[in-house]
Amino acid sequence: MHIEAEAIVCAVRGHGEHGAIVRALTPDDGLIAGYVRGGRSRRLRPVLIAGNRIRGDWRARSDDQLPALVAELAESRAGLLGEPLAAAAIDWVTALTAAVLPEGQPYPRLHVALEGVLAAIAAAPSARGWAAALARYELLLLAELGFGLDLSECVATGVRDDLIFVSPKSGGAVSRAAGEAYRDRLLPLPLFLVEGGAGAWPDLIDALALTGHFLIRDLLTGPVAAITPARERLIERLRRIA
Repeated sequence: MHIEAEAIVCAVRGHGEHGAIVRALTPDDGLIAGYVRGGRSRRLRPVLIAGNRIRGDWRARSDDQLPALVAELAESRAGLLGEPLAAAAIDWVTALTAAVLPEGQPYPRLHVALEGVLAAIAAAPSARGWAAALARYELLLLAELGFGLDLSECVATGVRDDLIFVSPKSGGAVSRAAGEAYRDRLLPLPLFLVEGGAGAWPDLIDALALTGHFLIRDLLTGPVAAITPARERLIERLRRIA
């Protein structure tokens, strides 16, 4: 096995006295783990930070062996870690990616979308500029892993207009006429998720509540549920400034 690619660092775990196991998302080969010799050294710690983009060289004698990874910094986002909200967002979106994606499966759309979320955070650490991108990334992640929501038409009537709810069971959109009597049992569907744009703060919070419901139900189960508190902390921060 030999892979050379730029990749987004998603998770770093110490291994042995000085090394680290790094999981990074590549454009064509998906999530790849690799052992970085000296990964906890003063020289490499600033490189191996979740959210950073690296140039990686993975080598292994067989596909069953953990590859050795040589990593060089391509773009640092370490400066954002001084912004609590931006740091919480990067921590969450990279941890989510590392936790739920199977290794070695290509997800080029997710790589592009994750890079877009991180770029949006870098451009606007205050959150208004990236919360919509985060919600769309979570929607795409659900879809890529087989749990996509159908927001194109009403699951009850088939109409495509005035879709303002989502069924928490089926993940299908529900129109105002079909869902008004059941409003308390349905999830709000923010208009920007259907028509595009950024959305106002209440819509952004509703969008993240929507994606959070399905992430927790369908993906964040078993051992990976341990990362859920990171999302809860992020949402609480967003609610305080909304």
